[in-house]
Amino acid sequence: MTLQAKKPAILILADGHIFHGYAFGKIGTTTGEICFNTGMTGYQEVFTDPSYTGQVLIMNNVHIGNYGVKDTDVESSTVKIRGLIARNLEEQFSRLLADGDLNTYLVNNNLVAIDNLDTRALVAHIREKGAMNCIISSEDLDIASLQQKLAAVPSMDGLELASTVSTTSEYEMGDTASAIKVAVLDFGVKKHILQCLVDRGAHVRVHPAKTPLSRLKEFNPAGYFISNGPGDPASMDYAIATLKAVLEEQKPVFGICLGHQLLALANDIPTFKMHHGHRGLNHPVKNIITGQCEITTQNHGFGVDPEAVKNHPNVEVTHVNLNDNSIEGIRLKNKPAFSVQYHPESTPGPHDSRYLFDNFIDLIKAKA
Repeated sequence: MTLQAKKPAILILADGHIFHGYAFGKIGTTTGEICFNTGMTGYQEVFTDPSYTGQVLIMNNVHIGNYGVKDTDVESSTVKIRGLIARNLEEQFSRLLADGDLNTYLVNNNLVAIDNLDTRALVAHIREKGAMNCIISSEDLDIASLQQKLAAVPSMDGLELASTVSTTSEYEMGDTASAIKVAVLDFGVKKHILQCLVDRGAHVRVHPAKTPLSRLKEFNPAGYFISNGPGDPASMDYAIATLKAVLEEQKPVFGICLGHQLLALANDIPTFKMHHGHRGLNHPVKNIITGQCEITTQNHGFGVDPEAVKNHPNVEVTHVNLNDNSIEGIRLKNKPAFSVQYHPESTPGPHDSRYLFDNFIDLIKAKA
């Protein structure tokens, strides 16, 4: 490790637990809700996923940074996590095609990180006690001072973050001559989601989070896509109202992750804060319609109320998580709309679920 990497750093959890390690990345202080990802690869794509906004991330794999970083391995233009925790963060890398090392990348993205922690013990603690706020610092090691700063951090429960990561101006992708025009509501959309639509012949226009239906309709879309994103979906009254209006258009609607939760809320099905969320590349999900199992990529800290879904007259469950039976997919019986809680674009992760993009495009073609 470099001299900078040997600089002491401290992690304090909201429940009072304290962990000591070494600094990596930017020297400074950061706060957020602690969570963990079980993926062994794809760390750069994870760091740049807008759905992680506001969160301090534990990476479970023992070595992070060992294949360096590459400019194209991103899901947005900047790192979105608030802080990084790992067992071993590596500056040396083995990939010849890499553009640089992890430490420089984190410094350039102003990210505070800490390593040399027993992440297995830390993750086990979170699995038992649940998600909570935390603080990392490599500039202030005074515990009382850090605890005071930590006490001022807002809870993720009730926090609206999607509008802070959404695009500020509209932009388009794909073949402008295509009849498969998809209006995207951007609440923190990942780049590869858009690419999956474009690869299937769609012409997409991406809109800021608070775009009204009247503006969406000016694109004359054949379908609507409701994106992933960070924060509490129940705090997004503006998005729920817009989606209710979109559904009245009777055009195909596809939602992913936060978009799944918003589709539920638009049908008066509540969401809830999960104990510690689902984040990783290996979550088994059963497609109830086909009976097949998919290994999925996931990143969410909120879920859809299972009892409210099952008792809803116009909504049916299409996918369930085989680990905890949580709701992973729904579709409307009276409108051409469906959604999944997981990430079928799968960057990083397995490609089992990319058929959902095909289903969406087929639904648009059928309605046309």
